Amino acid sequence: MRSVADAATPTTPAAPDVGRAFRALLWRDVFVTGRELVPFLLQVVLQPVFLLFVFGKVLVELGFTTSEYSDVLLPGVIALAAFLTALQTTAFPLVIDFSFTKEIEDRLLAPLPTHLVAVEKIVFSLLRALIAAAAMFPISLWVLGSLPVTWSDVPVLLVFLVLGSLVGACVGMTIGTFVTPNRINVVFAVVLTPLLFTGSTQFPWQSLDSLRWFQVVCAVNPLTYVSEALRSEMAPGVPHLPMWVCALALLGFLAVFGAASLIGFRRRALD
Repeated sequence: MRSVADAATPTTPAAPDVGRAFRALLWRDVFVTGRELVPFLLQVVLQPVFLLFVFGKVLVELGFTTSEYSDVLLPGVIALAAFLTALQTTAFPLVIDFSFTKEIEDRLLAPLPTHLVAVEKIVFSLLRALIAAAAMFPISLWVLGSLPVTWSDVPVLLVFLVLGSLVGACVGMTIGTFVTPNRINVVFAVVLTPLLFTGSTQFPWQSLDSLRWFQVVCAVNPLTYVSEALRSEMAPGVPHLPMWVCALALLGFLAVFGAASLIGFRRRALD
């Protein structure tokens, strides 16, 4: 039996398990993606697959490009699949959650600091981006007939895919929290097309020396450094940026957009 002193001592509620709440939110999102895996893959790899098929297969068969061009294109297409998947996974759902469905309010009621709710969104986007990138390897082997990747390349490729996906997720969260819902379609039309064509996905960045102004434009696109890093590992014979330059650039973009995304998320959450 409890003593009188014990009975008089107020009991304090146990502190919420932040890690458990974080894992529960993440598992919920992963579970939903698992149930819709086929539609998800069709959504995220269809554009890169057709880009790879037309430029890396059809134009080669027609004689407009050489077979070596696929070595240039393939790393850029994989980088594009990861980066855009991460960006879209954060941007579009956040616009919907904050404006129409208000589903974000359920997440904000979880025993988590506000910034960790944002981090969970970024981690989930990272996982989806890595799945999209992984799916591109067997698809690329099927389309092109060969794949210039060995098991020794995997650690380096994984590091830069993670870095690029994190940057893409932070860019998406920045867009999703700072852009109003009635402007999101216009912003995506303005942002996605330049991202696609200035990310050095179809050409090596160093080959743009004769187009200096366009080379400068491509240099401010974070996708360029993901493409160049993957190209450095998968096609070292093609002109490319040094890996340390790509790593520093991606870390810089991650710091800038990571801070902006957390500020934007907190601002929208407290509105």
